[in-house]
Amino acid sequence: MKVLITGGYGFIGSHVAERFYKEDDEVFIIDNMETGDKHNISFKHKNYHLSVEDPNCEEIFKAIQFDVVVHLAAQVSVAKSFENPITDTESNIVGLVNMLTLSQKYKVKKFILASSAAVYGKNDQLPLLEENQCVPISPYGISKRVGELYCQKWSEMYGFESVCFRFSNVYGPRQNSNGEGGVVSIFINHMLEGKALQIYGDGEQTRDFIYVGDIADAIYRASHSSISGVYNLSTNKKTTINEVVSILKKMHDEVNIHFSPAREGDIDHSVLSNRKVMDDLDWSPIYDIELGLEKTYQWAVVDQAQKEVAVSVADQTEKAKEWTHIIQPFKAYLENLVVFLIIAWLVLSHRLSVFNATDISAFYIMIMGALYGSKQSILSVGLSIGLLIVEKLSEGREFVSLLYDTSFFFQVSLFLFIGLVVGYTVQRKTNRLQEQQQKIDELKQRYHFLGGIHTEVREIKDELQLRLLNTEDSFGKIYSIVKELDELEPEKVFSNAVQVVQQIMDAEDVSIYVFNKNQTFLRLVANTNFLETSHKNSMKVEDTGYIQNLLGTGGIFVNKELLPNTPIMAAPVYHNDQISAVIMIDRLNFQNVSLYHENLFKVTTELAGSALDKALSYIDAIEADRFIANTDVLKQDVFQKILESKREAREKYGMPYVVLEGENPDTDTDLGAYSTKLSALLRETDYIGQLDNHQVGVLLSNIHQNDVQFVLSRFYEKGIQMRLKEGEI
Repeated sequence: MKVLITGGYGFIGSHVAERFYKEDDEVFIIDNMETGDKHNISFKHKNYHLSVEDPNCEEIFKAIQFDVVVHLAAQVSVAKSFENPITDTESNIVGLVNMLTLSQKYKVKKFILASSAAVYGKNDQLPLLEENQCVPISPYGISKRVGELYCQKWSEMYGFESVCFRFSNVYGPRQNSNGEGGVVSIFINHMLEGKALQIYGDGEQTRDFIYVGDIADAIYRASHSSISGVYNLSTNKKTTINEVVSILKKMHDEVNIHFSPAREGDIDHSVLSNRKVMDDLDWSPIYDIELGLEKTYQWAVVDQAQKEVAVSVADQTEKAKEWTHIIQPFKAYLENLVVFLIIAWLVLSHRLSVFNATDISAFYIMIMGALYGSKQSILSVGLSIGLLIVEKLSEGREFVSLLYDTSFFFQVSLFLFIGLVVGYTVQRKTNRLQEQQQKIDELKQRYHFLGGIHTEVREIKDELQLRLLNTEDSFGKIYSIVKELDELEPEKVFSNAVQVVQQIMDAEDVSIYVFNKNQTFLRLVANTNFLETSHKNSMKVEDTGYIQNLLGTGGIFVNKELLPNTPIMAAPVYHNDQISAVIMIDRLNFQNVSLYHENLFKVTTELAGSALDKALSYIDAIEADRFIANTDVLKQDVFQKILESKREAREKYGMPYVVLEGENPDTDTDLGAYSTKLSALLRETDYIGQLDNHQVGVLLSNIHQNDVQFVLSRFYEKGIQMRLKEGEI
């Protein structure tokens, strides 16, 4: 089962989604993420980041044929509804109407609306029953009541099945601190944070607290039931605020309480009767207040610990990043300096035995240049030259004498040469590596970009495939339905064609009329609603304006002016490059009278017409084999197939027919003359054939029994004796 949950990332929505998922249903979520949290759901599902009032929601309904819609998305704060009633209306009324309309349009089997006890207002008739008067005192309560009325009206107008659950005060894991229903969440959060619990009034005000798990279970049960209408969803038990605090004290010893004056407008007592939902749904709440609060508290403790760990790790990571950011620019210089100090100590303390000072300095310059490039190699050269000067001076040399010492200049030159060559070489390599890394990064970005596009295209492809397979007016469904037209008997094609057009166009009335040879008359050959509507069995072309229009243009006729006694749409069917029949639809939903459905009708009738043209061409090709030689009498097997098609059309649509039986002439010559005589008295839609008893039969299409006597009398006047064999209506 495919279930759409609006507001599915919210407190209640996530529990409802989890309940359906555990039952192996496919879960889809629409959420604008204003209050929802994706971390509330960890299982596989499909989500859409949209507001419920967004027109783009229709694309989702088109692509996926939902079985159940659970509408939980709403603005839930009573205080905010006073501050901004327009926003409250957009979310709670406009959004609901959008979901309700789309659910009805796309054949959702069950629509479940989350309403609220706020619809009752200040009502002292406790416990509150569904039949009690609703006088909401807040814009939030008004919007919820209006939502219920919309569901009721949709049920009256369209027979659309919906359930409206009036929640009492819901609590449980994942609840935030918004709204009156969040009092449990507020208390537990304050307890864990060491804050005082704020109680307005004396704490003896009562509420009907219901655990969120019981809410999810009731919604799941309702999706598989036949109930509809308005139901309270509650425990039918009063619980004071002081009792809630007392239970929480048992779980958390140190609890400070602060009493404040009662808030204006607060309801003192509230409890909803759940007798109706218990009787009709066979449901009852499982969690009492003690067990529900214990589970909520345990979850909150774990959640807070996880948040604290996450915050601590994030702080440590951030500090480490800051310290690293400060040290990083000076890291190479510090390492260079440490290495130089070690070398200086070795040189000046005369601890070198294998290498002399020049060798170790040259090696030091090479290492620094190889590791860090030209900057550090030049710095190493400078430090090495300084160390060389200090070493010479420590041996008793004068600084001026060094300016004339060729060995000193050779050593300095060696240091510079090594530093410049190694530094340049390494720097060049480093630059090339950086260029390559930059190219790699660019390619990675391009890869990620193309990967994102690929994923998006795959999702669109999958969605289009879903449309093709599931959407009522998709070409995928057209293709699957039109397979029924894969017949070679025209009468069978007529019967199936009206069914195909009816299913695709969602029209109550579909008819097919065929022209006579000179296109002056049309005869009715198939209709989907024959018994409930009156149809002309034949029409004269010169008396029918829209048929003349259709013959003149050769295209689809659309009754845009809503002319009386005229179908909504009519399309020609061609055979041998000539209009041979007309497909008409009537009693179409007004919302389907559009250019889109006009094009859909054109495609559908072309496919049906193609099937009929193929069947007629086949009949033309084998016509000689269908008749007894030199007669107009169909062979027994051919006549029986046509008769079976007529029987099927009568069973499906109530299309009447009559079979008359006559006597066979003595010779084939007499049979040919006899059949010619019969043909002159019949219409284009009637047939002469051999019955299973080898007698000659006449099949009269679309004729009532009260007209049979008139036909028999006509035959009698021409010397033809016949009797009724089959055709009760």
